[in-house]
Amino acid sequence: MRKLRLLLFLFMLSLWFATSDSFAQDRLELIKERGIIKIGVSLGAVPIGFRDNRNKPAGYSVELAHAVANKLGVRAKLIDVHGDARISMLISGQIDLAIANLTITESRAEAIDFSIPYLKTGLRIIVQGGHDIQDVKQLAGKSIVVGRGSSGEIYIRENVPDAKLVYTDRFAPNGLLLLKQGRVFAAIEDNTIIDYLALSEPYLELVPGIISSGPIGIGIAKGNPALRSWVNTHINEYIKSGAYEASFKKWWGTSIEPPVL
Repeated sequence: MRKLRLLLFLFMLSLWFATSDSFAQDRLELIKERGIIKIGVSLGAVPIGFRDNRNKPAGYSVELAHAVANKLGVRAKLIDVHGDARISMLISGQIDLAIANLTITESRAEAIDFSIPYLKTGLRIIVQGGHDIQDVKQLAGKSIVVGRGSSGEIYIRENVPDAKLVYTDRFAPNGLLLLKQGRVFAAIEDNTIIDYLALSEPYLELVPGIISSGPIGIGIAKGNPALRSWVNTHINEYIKSGAYEASFKKWWGTSIEPPVL
């Protein structure tokens, strides 16, 4: 119910901004005039988006954000965003695009527009080792770290209502630290994040199977058809040119084939 009220509020907010004078001009022209594109990225998990050892944004989404800016001929201003803020900051105009691991869903599409998919992922669960967890129902009564406002939170609420949810706005380092310290039993996140984590943290184990696989798109505020069309054209070129496959293998390894889009 809380999620429904929030989405309704965001939808009404998007209508207000889309009809206001300051948002009457398509943002594509505003971006070109400004010479800067403000892109929301989630810097909460390796390899999708994180800060490197020099504290600079890095990862698959960050690389794509810079590619978008370079193609437009403008400078990228990256803004770290998480959870529901990804949508509200688009609607309010604080960011021009959200390349922030946003799964395309019907409820989110009521508040914002999406590009065509630039990645495909599904939810995956990782648990403390040595417990032989084979099914999500075995997590009843267990503590599970979830991203606030994420698809993982929705899934656990619907399928394991007795689970104890522990919220975090940043899976890394916050959620990962909770797992390392044994303060939570499990975590649910996109498989692009969890599979990478399982390789680097041998004391954690994957629950078999990928849950509710879905497309990831670039978030765009409603009322910007020219910007959306431009982004879609760029994503098409990104995929067909081989840049998508090259970037995926750079961050997840050459032994893993990228999802077919």
